Amino acid sequence: MKKKLITLVLCVAMATSVLVGCGASKEETAAPETEAPAATEEAGTETAASEEAATTEAASDLSFAFCTNTLNNTFQSSIDSKFSELCEANGIAYTCLDPDYDLNTQLSQLSDVANSGYDAVFIIPVDSAGITSGLAEIKDAGIPIFNVDTAVIDDDIDTFVTEFVGTNAYMAGQLVGEQMAKDYPDGAKIAVLDFPSNESCVDRVNGFLEGLGENADKFEIVAQQDGQAALDASMGLAEDIIIANPELQAFFCINDPSALGAAAAVKSANKTGEIGVYSIDASPDGKQALLDGEFTAVAAQVPLQIAEYSFDEATRYLGGDTEIAEKKVYLDSHLVLEDEAKETISDWQ
Repeated sequence: MKKKLITLVLCVAMATSVLVGCGASKEETAAPETEAPAATEEAGTETAASEEAATTEAASDLSFAFCTNTLNNTFQSSIDSKFSELCEANGIAYTCLDPDYDLNTQLSQLSDVANSGYDAVFIIPVDSAGITSGLAEIKDAGIPIFNVDTAVIDDDIDTFVTEFVGTNAYMAGQLVGEQMAKDYPDGAKIAVLDFPSNESCVDRVNGFLEGLGENADKFEIVAQQDGQAALDASMGLAEDIIIANPELQAFFCINDPSALGAAAAVKSANKTGEIGVYSIDASPDGKQALLDGEFTAVAAQVPLQIAEYSFDEATRYLGGDTEIAEKKVYLDSHLVLEDEAKETISDWQ
């Protein structure tokens, strides 16, 4: 355990070495993997300049770090906000580091964390297979690693990670696939906007294809392209796909920002209601799109539950209960229907 004074000095020193801090995120209409409010002062996280890390002061000896892959969407920023809230409530010093999807920046940040004496670190990898050296540094420093949302490769989980916690991405994709199969019992011409560099998004696509079930051979995938999990990139691709495939009937998108881009392209082509848009996230913007008829169906990710579960596991572990029942924990997804969307329109789950 580190003394509070040492923790604060180290956090301040590290803040000058990172490129991006816990700044405000864009709304989901312009973001990737979804969007929710950025960390607030009420949650205990400072909104720092783009080249600083945000640190929550603490009244205990513990200090936690969250090494996200980006804060440029509300999925990750909602996890940051929840971690900050939980740390503040429990008197734990808290720092968030944002590499903005840059692997080299994240590796540098992981090295800083290893050398800064944190008691636990939560990590979303920029590249699941690319952060082995950073994980090794942290493990060598004796710091437990809680890998959240997007899993690193299996070998690294076995060697370096204390526990992985995420949404059951395969289940989320499967639920959407089953819904599409119900909506198009005779099959359809569809397009997939994926994000192949992200393991969780690959799982969503595989689950979706499985969810089509016995009707899978009735569905023709006329295009499958990397929408980069982002609105702008996905919108441009979707516009081209619609022009090239006038009989297109539906899009499956791996997250809400990508689906919002597809929905914007559908609207621009005057085909809202003619081309279905199926998504995964159920962010506030995604729920609004469902209520507005821009989304046909959306399955939930559960970032707040991920933060709460992994925080509880970390504090339990540091409290001396080091038995890990499951190395990988996948929290259930579900389809979000209109009633739930109305009731939780401003929140993640």
